[in-house]
Amino acid sequence: MERLLLRKRSNSATSTAPSDQKPREDKSAPYRDQRYKTLLEVKGSYMSYMIESLLDLASASQALCRSLLETMQPVPGHSLFRDDIFKATWWNNSIPFTEPRPQPDYSVGFRREAFTEEQLTKLSPFLGDFIAGDQSLFMTTYYMYFPFLTCEVKCGAAALDIADRQNAHSLTLAVRAIVELFRAVKREDEVHQQILAFSISHDYCSTWMPTHFKKICSAIDELPSRSPVKKA
Repeated sequence: MERLLLRKRSNSATSTAPSDQKPREDKSAPYRDQRYKTLLEVKGSYMSYMIESLLDLASASQALCRSLLETMQPVPGHSLFRDDIFKATWWNNSIPFTEPRPQPDYSVGFRREAFTEEQLTKLSPFLGDFIAGDQSLFMTTYYMYFPFLTCEVKCGAAALDIADRQNAHSLTLAVRAIVELFRAVKREDEVHQQILAFSISHDYCSTWMPTHFKKICSAIDELPSRSPVKKA
């Protein structure tokens, strides 16, 4: 359970500048290196395009993919990722997996208001002071918990390869949140071979979509009422 606990914001003089103070175009630079896929694999996150991987999915998850592909979906009427508020969208509140910190072009998760007060109380040892910048496995920004969709838009040569690497990094954090939550309440079998995250990588002429599905609130309900708090 201790691995789920929040990380306090560092006040040391060596702390790096917040991600939202960096130019937006810098976020793609590390992903241009073809070795980034290997870096993710070294850390335990694998990008797979093999049809065998799709066949390993549970039947309900396969049906969900078919439904999403074949059904018309509504277009969001508004977004937190408008240019005027984009600086608030770096995933500064998520415990890092590797560098750089993700900043998808578009992502979707759950607002704090989606959970009951009792659920938020049970989550509190793992969230900390999100306004002060504490980091959590379950939180990406102060207003988004448990992300389940990320999108990257690119243009030019090898555009989709770069977008795929960015999405793979972002989705690693998204899937990690679900797996660790269910592992904490000994229900990890429920998410085995299930879709846990969707991503969309696209340029002006093509689109590629991998995968997601989960039951978050029921797992939160099984967290102990008084979770252990790691003391310094």
